[in-house]
Amino acid sequence: MRLRPSLLAIPLLSAIVCLAQQAEPPAVAAQPKAEPAFNAAGVAFLKTHCAGCHSGAKPKADFRVDQFTDEAALLKDRKAAQRVLDVLKAGEMPPESKPKPALADQEAFVKAVEGAFHRHDATAKPDPGRVTMRRLNRNEYNHTIRDLVGVDFNPAEDFPSDDVGYGFDNIGDVLTVPPVLLERYLAAAESIMRQAVTPVPPPVTARWQGGQYTEPASAKVPLKNNWRAITVGDAKADGVATGPVHTPYKVPDNGSGEFTFRTRLYAETTGTKPVKVAVLAVCDKTAPGLATDDDIKQLSGANVAGLRPYRIVQTLEVKARTEKEAQQQTVKVTGVPGLHRMALALVKPEDGEPNPTVYLQFMALDGPLDSRPATHHKLLACDPKATPAEQSRQVLERFAGRAYRRPATRDEVDRLIKVADSVISKGEKWEAGMQLAMTAALCSPKFLFRVELDDRAASAEPHPIDEYQLASRLSYFLWATMPDQELFDLAAKKQLTPQLDAQVKRMLCDPRAKTLTDHFVMQWLQLQPLRNAQPDAKKFPQFNEPLRAAMVQETKLFFEEIVREDRSVLTVLDADFTYLNAPLARHYGIADTAGNRVGQDAKSKRPGGQPFRNEQFVRVNLAATGRGGVLTQASVLTVTSNPGRTSPVKRGRWVLEQILGTPPPPPPPNVPELEKDGKPVSAGTLRQQMEAHRANPACANCHAKMDGLGFGLENFDAVGAFRTKDGDAAIDSSGELPGNLKFTGPTELKQILLGKKDLFAKCLTEKLMTYGLGRGLDYYDRRAVDQVVAAAAKNDYKLSVLIAEIVKSDPFRLRRGKDKIND
Repeated sequence: MRLRPSLLAIPLLSAIVCLAQQAEPPAVAAQPKAEPAFNAAGVAFLKTHCAGCHSGAKPKADFRVDQFTDEAALLKDRKAAQRVLDVLKAGEMPPESKPKPALADQEAFVKAVEGAFHRHDATAKPDPGRVTMRRLNRNEYNHTIRDLVGVDFNPAEDFPSDDVGYGFDNIGDVLTVPPVLLERYLAAAESIMRQAVTPVPPPVTARWQGGQYTEPASAKVPLKNNWRAITVGDAKADGVATGPVHTPYKVPDNGSGEFTFRTRLYAETTGTKPVKVAVLAVCDKTAPGLATDDDIKQLSGANVAGLRPYRIVQTLEVKARTEKEAQQQTVKVTGVPGLHRMALALVKPEDGEPNPTVYLQFMALDGPLDSRPATHHKLLACDPKATPAEQSRQVLERFAGRAYRRPATRDEVDRLIKVADSVISKGEKWEAGMQLAMTAALCSPKFLFRVELDDRAASAEPHPIDEYQLASRLSYFLWATMPDQELFDLAAKKQLTPQLDAQVKRMLCDPRAKTLTDHFVMQWLQLQPLRNAQPDAKKFPQFNEPLRAAMVQETKLFFEEIVREDRSVLTVLDADFTYLNAPLARHYGIADTAGNRVGQDAKSKRPGGQPFRNEQFVRVNLAATGRGGVLTQASVLTVTSNPGRTSPVKRGRWVLEQILGTPPPPPPPNVPELEKDGKPVSAGTLRQQMEAHRANPACANCHAKMDGLGFGLENFDAVGAFRTKDGDAAIDSSGELPGNLKFTGPTELKQILLGKKDLFAKCLTEKLMTYGLGRGLDYYDRRAVDQVVAAAAKNDYKLSVLIAEIVKSDPFRLRRGKDKIND
């Protein structure tokens, strides 16, 4: 049944407009009000050490400080004031060419500015900010459909790409709704519900395999007129001749439905007792009724133990003694989780009886006999004794409540019932009415958007979002999908808020937490460009598609362990482990899982290393290898390089932005290039070219910190392989950062970064909070960020603590009051 787009598009558009009117209107952040108190010494400090470069019509780095004439001005442009503090604390300003302020003067200035911030924050009302009502992005849509409906495919594949804001694709302010998306929503909803609910059951699947093609397979399979012969034998006998004979089947719903097994057999024997054959259902070890050791002792065949686990479904008597007498035998196979293979094994003859030979013509498996998918039964489950009207309400009330991620109102359910009745009244099946009503629910803005209506819109004070909204924020943050039943149940009992710590730990242990790596980590580390990266094939012939995939997988598996084992987030900066497969290990020059290098002296090798096996990823010990943490992973090193060479600037900028949270300003105009038409502008090593480039005063300030960080990674080429030379010249991986911080190579660089752990923790907190809230952070979020970082520092910077503190913070749990909205 195909819905006409116009039938649902108009109500969808109307509902979006209606909800937008009910939701909070866009607001301009409230400007803090404070009495002027910024002292003259602070203004004088800026004039002496900063205003010479950063004032007037053309300030350096397009950054001015001459507007900070008093405390009110300081608080008015708080982001710029914070930036002044950051560069002073990092020793980046004033530049080396300018006189440094006395330490006491600098400390007094920092204290004065931070004092102004603290005074304001201590008396200011909490401002949790404004989260725009936003639609589900493509990933969230796919995951939500999977958990709501139960179908597992990619219904959002044809949706337009999601826009990115603040580095992430779940930011409400940029998740627009282009007209083409409305059509795609309708088409996707129809496709989803066609798979999930089938008013007309499809034909029962029949599977048939001729006896000569059953397993164990061999060119010497004993045959008689294409009937396979099975003889009696023990574990030392020929498995092809003695069996058990079996064949695989791909069955839906994990094989837990009802099936019919069919076969045709006859036996040759001189004995008088019945010849018996056991029908075996090979399945998961968790299935009930599995054959025991005593059961298996009664069966014949060399492979009778090797097929385990299986259930003995039924034992058949083979009465036919000739091919013409053979009749089809049928066996019901019911409730065998993990069913994937059927087998036939001879039962050992009684003592004194001769060994028979059984001939098999075919093996067939039909089913499930109820051909409707499991989603059909799950979605339409209701009281069979209730009237059709009551059944409709039960089904749609449950579905709408889960789809809207809160209890559906009676009016909402009534509307869906009317949609269903419009079909049923025309003679269609009840199931068809439910299918159409559920399709309509999937087209509702209440499903497509994460709506957080305010039940206290007139309140002037910040107040908590309700428990269902909190459950959705939490589940989409950690799982990129709708809340599960436990979160729904806690929200219904208003017990979610007191149990946030426990729920965070539970959710991080759930397999769905993998989405935190797939969606947050990949965007935070800016690894999406790796999918399209094209390193120079002549310079880097080892780079290919399997290696590209392995680079991404290493980073994902690395972070999945951090999440799974609740490690310190500082592991991101330096770690003694990673995950490699054979191609990536060869690329790194690592010989085994102990981290020994290729060609390493046998006397210095660490014991216990195992060789790599093809594409299989294994955990590798990186102690004393020079690698460890994301900075030395090929994924990061490749996306921060140019196609033909490394880029200390890109690598340094990446560290500043993604690790330290202190991005440099945009480059000034008319900066000379390092390359022209693919060739270096100046001769020498890349380091020498960079030093000549940095001699330009317009470039020197920012490049001092970017290049220093990037040079520390110069031992890794543009695809992350270790090297000791750049052309014919030896690599110089030494660097110096503002504050007279000198280092050589990635190991010493990582130690410097670990010394800035609070800066890294703050950066990661801001990234996580941006992703979790779906909005950019502002000055009024600083208090919450500082509280999260302080709590994490007391707990070894564990990831679970960091996330738990974020979900307990005011920006995550509260919403703005009316006075903030109207400012």
